[in-house]
Amino acid sequence: MGMSEKWIWRSENWSGRKWAFVAFLGIMLLHSLAILLFTRGFLLTRSELSQHSECKDVAESSCFPPPRDQNANGSCWTKPVVGRLVIIVLDALRFDFVAPSTFFAEKKPWMDRLKVLHELAAQNQSSTRIFKATADPPTTSLQRLKGLTTGGLPTFIDVGNSFGAPAILEDNLIHQLVQNGKRVVMMGDDTWVQLFPDHFTTSYPFPSFNVKDLHTVDNGCITNLLPTLYEEDWDVLIAHFLGVDHAGHIFGVDSDPMIEKLEQYNEVIKKVVGALESQSAPGGLHENTLLLVMGDHGQTLNGDHGGGTAEEVETAIFALTLKKPQNPLLAATESSSCQLDVLGRRVCINSIQQLDFAATVSSLLGLPFPFGSIGRVNSELFSLAGGTWNQEKSATGDDQSQSEVQSWMLNYVNVLCINSWQVKKYIDVYSSLSLIGFSEKDLMHVSELYSEAQELWSITSRNFSRDTTERAFVPLPLVKRQIDAYSMFLESVAALARSNWTEFNLKMMGVGFCIMLSSLCLHIFLIRRLDQLCGVHSFLSGYFKNFFGANLASIVILIRAWSFLSNSFILEEGRVASFLLATTAILQLRCAIMKKMMLLEALVLCLLVPFLRISIELGQLKQAVNSLFLKVDPSNMLGIYNDSELWMYLAEVLPALALLIIAYLLYKSITSCSSQGILKVVVVGTLFNYMLILLNWASDSSLLGPNLSLWHIKGNLIPRVIYSAGLLQLSLLAIGQLIDREITSNLEQSILIKALALISTWSSLTILLSGKQGPLFFLALLIGGWCLIRLMALRQSTENDSAGSSVSYALPVTQWSLLAVCMFFSTGHWCAFDGLRYAAAFIGFDEFILIRQAILLTIDTFGFSHILPIFGLPLLVARCYRLRQNKQVFSIRLCQVYLMYGLITAITATFTMLCVTIQRRHLMVWGLFAPKFVFDVVGLLLDEKVVLELLNTSEIWVGFTSTRGIRGLGNIWR
Repeated sequence: MGMSEKWIWRSENWSGRKWAFVAFLGIMLLHSLAILLFTRGFLLTRSELSQHSECKDVAESSCFPPPRDQNANGSCWTKPVVGRLVIIVLDALRFDFVAPSTFFAEKKPWMDRLKVLHELAAQNQSSTRIFKATADPPTTSLQRLKGLTTGGLPTFIDVGNSFGAPAILEDNLIHQLVQNGKRVVMMGDDTWVQLFPDHFTTSYPFPSFNVKDLHTVDNGCITNLLPTLYEEDWDVLIAHFLGVDHAGHIFGVDSDPMIEKLEQYNEVIKKVVGALESQSAPGGLHENTLLLVMGDHGQTLNGDHGGGTAEEVETAIFALTLKKPQNPLLAATESSSCQLDVLGRRVCINSIQQLDFAATVSSLLGLPFPFGSIGRVNSELFSLAGGTWNQEKSATGDDQSQSEVQSWMLNYVNVLCINSWQVKKYIDVYSSLSLIGFSEKDLMHVSELYSEAQELWSITSRNFSRDTTERAFVPLPLVKRQIDAYSMFLESVAALARSNWTEFNLKMMGVGFCIMLSSLCLHIFLIRRLDQLCGVHSFLSGYFKNFFGANLASIVILIRAWSFLSNSFILEEGRVASFLLATTAILQLRCAIMKKMMLLEALVLCLLVPFLRISIELGQLKQAVNSLFLKVDPSNMLGIYNDSELWMYLAEVLPALALLIIAYLLYKSITSCSSQGILKVVVVGTLFNYMLILLNWASDSSLLGPNLSLWHIKGNLIPRVIYSAGLLQLSLLAIGQLIDREITSNLEQSILIKALALISTWSSLTILLSGKQGPLFFLALLIGGWCLIRLMALRQSTENDSAGSSVSYALPVTQWSLLAVCMFFSTGHWCAFDGLRYAAAFIGFDEFILIRQAILLTIDTFGFSHILPIFGLPLLVARCYRLRQNKQVFSIRLCQVYLMYGLITAITATFTMLCVTIQRRHLMVWGLFAPKFVFDVVGLLLDEKVVLELLNTSEIWVGFTSTRGIRGLGNIWR
């Protein structure tokens, strides 16, 4: 080919690729606009008001202000009953970490490890409490800290800020502490410093995002915590430990590192209590100190959190007051649940909502409640500092005990009065600004409850003077009625906020949904126009020619799409996808038997689906398949002991064997192709990466023994070499496209080697991040893809390539998408933020850099289900037609295949949008439907981004080299 001919070919080829690039770019922009508008209407943050509570505001209420004498120093809205406060936050503290094992049907290895809490709760029932604390989902750390300090409900959109927490601007507990002269010391998780900059007198922050690091944050807390307890220059101390959270993410709950962390915490708490008690004598530094040991959320058995399951939302609070009541009464109230622990000691547990934390702590310290708080002051926690109480026993007790109980109850009634007034004020201000989605009926109901409580208060308040030190006798039944009236109002507000908090912009959601629908029509229009370029002038003729395959594909797509309208089927999405794939595979096996062709391929595909289904079942149990090889395994389900040598060898050998098989298949593929220069070098580089992965596994293996581990290559060296090699391979591919522009005589072989180069480059990165499960599932993906390609070739073997309609691709492309969905769930992922494997983001790195860790997490999450299947689609076209005689058709066919694949993904996202619109008031909207929406739209945009990169860099779009093809594509919109 002469220089002028090369220039003409490159110009025409670029023109064709430009039109294809513009078409796909337009679709991606259309989807981006639709998703942006829909998201702005659906995932709104809770509107944060700028108002802050102040001490003088309490004068507006009808409640009694606290005394302002010298003995009530620091009083503001309520009389302070706690002098100093120590808060120890144990991140991801499950409820069964704290409660005795006798409270549960089955004892687990991680239970009864915090023995010091059981001992204190049993011996000091009048001055200790154990609470089951229930959080509101989503249960990410940032949202929980924000909810704990503001007293408001979390918002879903804050999940995106969990890796870069913005400062909290609305009124909160920390702000009130600082504004009212309290000195706050913080140590541990650096999220506190990001949320509350310039709020702490002294802070010792430590980086929190490296989940592989179990000790840095904890050791920093331990080093600074005990010395600080003996200092006088603070009023509130916050120590946030992270070891349990990180141990859960990496090893799971049932693991030795988790148990070691709990036992370490047991010793730390014992030392803290000892230090506090040593200074709790009258006049001592901690005479009136309250200790709170608490979790911000729980975690699943797999160590994840973010959703709304019981394991994730249930955590614990342990409270200990150093000021012993003079006349201790029975600590257990009617709401307590009491059992004997393993040593026969009586331990009682109460319940509390995390929503109530900010209001309760504010009342104990005498601070204004945060303006946006809608929680209720918890009676049990409030009673610790004011003297324990029991309504049943006090009624028959002596006069002194009855007087003390009555005094406490009158104090609590006044606190609830202030609490209710503050919440009503907030609701009124919020409603007046039209920022809340409450109906007039709901607001009327809340107002009626508050009016009834205030009418009763007008009677109750007349029975004692405004001088709180000289209370007259008030009948206990009247006080109980008053408490019930305020409690009913506060509970109603909280329930109403939980069900109607978010203001949905239905118009914006509707516009976004309509744009998505229009994009589906655009997909179909482009597919039909490309058919016309191939000489198929009637779309229906191709449809009837492939009636069975097209109908089956349409039915499968619609079944899967409609299933998203049910929360149960969303939970079972992996099983639904595997069932649909199995159905199509069985029908193809029947056809293969009838034609007596491709029996092996059809049979292998049918046998592959059960393997994927088993792994999906394990993933649905939130014990992902990777746990088979990460020391948290379900081997006992197979009757194999965890310490069985057979199982240990299988866990080590099977992944290595699978990786060697993949390397062999890759080697055979490139050796059978003619020389492709740089592309072969890239594939050889992948084989080198595979060997490095095996070396990395061998360096961590316990089977080789110390004598064979002399190279000491553990750590980050090998992963970083693989990352560098991957970047070099991608660079070589880009360079190869710039210097190699020749038209090959064997198009099928050219497509094969280029697709293999892309797949192999990304496979080494994906396998590394996926752990030892990676080779097994990549091999399954290769086998599944090979079967689909071969079965597609069977259907097309008797058809004319140029005359065949695009609908002949409908079934194989649908099966390809179902296989990709199965790979997502088989690899242990699910559509929830607790389905992300954060540990993968730190393979090869110890420090946290947002962009780098986000890229690695994205590759691990979507590698097998989105990136690799997109790169494999050209093989579906290259192997199915005799393209040596139809080169000008290939690019158009490949465009159609990508359009059909994108159409299937877009239909999924569209029905998900319809689902969240219908279910926007559902109880599981933030725990289930919203995460599903986020995963689907991110997957859609990622697919289209990968396709655009292929269009922009790949030279496989040779079908546009003909003048007719270029002009036809240029006139595609006419």
